[in-house]
Amino acid sequence: QVQLVESGGGLVQAGGSLSLSCVASGRTFSCYAMGWFRQAPGKEREFVAAINWSAGSTYYADSVKGRFTISRDKAKNAVYLQMSGLKPEDTAVYYCAAADRYFRSNSGYRVQSGYRYWGQGTQITVSS
Repeated sequence: QVQLVESGGGLVQAGGSLSLSCVASGRTFSCYAMGWFRQAPGKEREFVAAINWSAGSTYYADSVKGRFTISRDKAKNAVYLQMSGLKPEDTAVYYCAAADRYFRSNSGYRVQSGYRYWGQGTQITVSS
């Protein structure tokens, strides 16, 4: 069993910064990519950012590009999301996800079904 545990959520004022962490543990698996998704109240879960585990290439949703940075630490089996310039519309539950299969194209990083393992989620609330 693979477990993903997120941490770092909380309440922040608009314009502020937060960092999320996600650590993978349990059964060893071949990680192809890790990503962050979010789900706001009443909305569908959406892609935020992803990183290729081996190459370190990164992918972002247009809504967070330039404000969020995804990174990974292979030694710690961890992925991070550094968020700055937070806006009220960033309020959501943020989920960490891991993929153990190859994506045929870069668009695959944005697709939830490509990720096999998911964390429980952590709440981020941005007040105006």
